[in-house]
Amino acid sequence: MAKSNEELQIIATQVRRDILRMVCMAKSGHPGGSMSSTDILTALYFNEMQHDPATWRRDGKGQDIFILSAGHMTPVYYSLLARNGYFPVSELASFRQMGTRLQGHPSVRKNLPGIFQASGSLGQGLSAAAGAALGKKLDKDNNLVWCLCGDGESEEGQIWEAGMFAVFHKLDNLIAMTDWNGKQIDGPVEEVAGEGDLAAKWEAWGWRVIVADGHDFDSIQQAFALAKAGKGSGVPTMILFKSEMGHGVDFMAGTHKWHGSVPKPEQLEDALKQLGETPLGDF
Repeated sequence: MAKSNEELQIIATQVRRDILRMVCMAKSGHPGGSMSSTDILTALYFNEMQHDPATWRRDGKGQDIFILSAGHMTPVYYSLLARNGYFPVSELASFRQMGTRLQGHPSVRKNLPGIFQASGSLGQGLSAAAGAALGKKLDKDNNLVWCLCGDGESEEGQIWEAGMFAVFHKLDNLIAMTDWNGKQIDGPVEEVAGEGDLAAKWEAWGWRVIVADGHDFDSIQQAFALAKAGKGSGVPTMILFKSEMGHGVDFMAGTHKWHGSVPKPEQLEDALKQLGETPLGDF
């Protein structure tokens, strides 16, 4: 049954708590983009994707596939997989520890349920998603392939090669998303490579483009509905979610400084206090 906006907000708050506690326990990780994409992926995993942890298999047959192209954002990915029942929530405590299944980037070496594709070399995830979407078409599998990219990652040429491929092969079962927070590790995206208007660029390649608010559940779910309505059109869809890096904690919000930096213990305490506790409980 679909979650209400209030229920989604509780889950998103808990996921942000998980993100911060994971990176602080590991003393490493990427909280900024994980927190900017939390609301998007919470709505995706709890209300939109056709998936079932009990019957999950890596070939994705009969279910939707999700690929995290911006592979450094594993804290949000692992939290949502655990909170959906793919593996025990307690395992989040092993994030980035030696020998863990929860590596800093998604890995398929230890068969962690829910991970379809290893990623982290930026730009490659959209290519993998396009290949998976073409495979579903060839198999006459009506499920969708979802992929989350970063806007800094979108400076990679492979993103645009995948964009051409998807249009050429009429992959209308591919829904790509961009966490459009305007920040990357070295600073504002516009000051690093001058990426410009992503909407105009994707439209020029021949994609359907939807722009939405990545922190408003109504806007997020409306964007998903519009994207899914494009199936059968012969055109892939890109949803550009306007978001804020570090969203949810005042001293982390809107700055690239938390792309790959970890709060100190006193900062973690402050951040968790700002977020507040939830009935779901910490791991």
